[in-house]
Amino acid sequence: MRGRIRVKNQVQAVLHRNMLPRPPVSDLFGTRGRGWLAHQALPADERETVTALLRQLDFYGAELASVERRLATEALDDPVVRRLMTIPGVDAMTAVTVLAAVGDFHRFSSADKLVSYLGLNPTVRQSGGTAAHHGRITKAGCGKARGMLVQAAFAALRSPGPLRALHQRIKARRGMQIAIVAVARKIAVIAWHLVVEEQDYAFARPGLVAFKLRKLELTAGAERRIARRGPGYDYNDKELRRQERQIAEQAERAYAVLAAQWQTKRPAGTPRLPAIPGTESESVTCTA
Repeated sequence: MRGRIRVKNQVQAVLHRNMLPRPPVSDLFGTRGRGWLAHQALPADERETVTALLRQLDFYGAELASVERRLATEALDDPVVRRLMTIPGVDAMTAVTVLAAVGDFHRFSSADKLVSYLGLNPTVRQSGGTAAHHGRITKAGCGKARGMLVQAAFAALRSPGPLRALHQRIKARRGMQIAIVAVARKIAVIAWHLVVEEQDYAFARPGLVAFKLRKLELTAGAERRIARRGPGYDYNDKELRRQERQIAEQAERAYAVLAAQWQTKRPAGTPRLPAIPGTESESVTCTA
């Protein structure tokens, strides 16, 4: 990926050196973009440079496709990757990267230990009996996994759900960047619970998850189903997608109400609900 970015920047530098106009297409290196590039007036040496750079870009693309195909083949047979893909914003590459960095999730006794391992916990400075000061995240551990979780957080904001409600709540108080990191941390916490407890994400959208898995199968080299509807086709049905979004929006509103009415301590004078016989859990506070 770094090689492809470097080559694309070199092609853009050639265009700037020769004062060429801005390309009329969004993707300069696609079919239409290359057609436009071939009709531009360039000196002979610059034309040879662009041709050589495009050959390098095609080589990097073929190598990247081969690597993605192998990763997709292994990811399809991994239950942890499939379970992590039920989280909104987490695709196959994010799940594979996190799994490669973490390894066995069970070696962490709690989700906070995993968050600390990924470097998403804030630094704490405290001296003597003074109050603790929380600063930036530690950025310890694998930076690639941390970066992929941040990208997953951005992707999760495009669909309704509790993660988007969490982002909106923290953004109103702390700002955009802190809210994004908080969502990335929450995704890491959810991932630990899903893997350790062997459960799928409770607010997953079935059509979207099936679409992700079908896309992963195609990347692994599966046969395309021409005029045949598979499990991932439901995501293309606008009515089914609207119904899934309504359920996710309801979960988002429920989380927003829960967070707004959350109380860390029982208000004075509030009665307690009696404990269920035969259990050792503490009595529940009644705030209705």
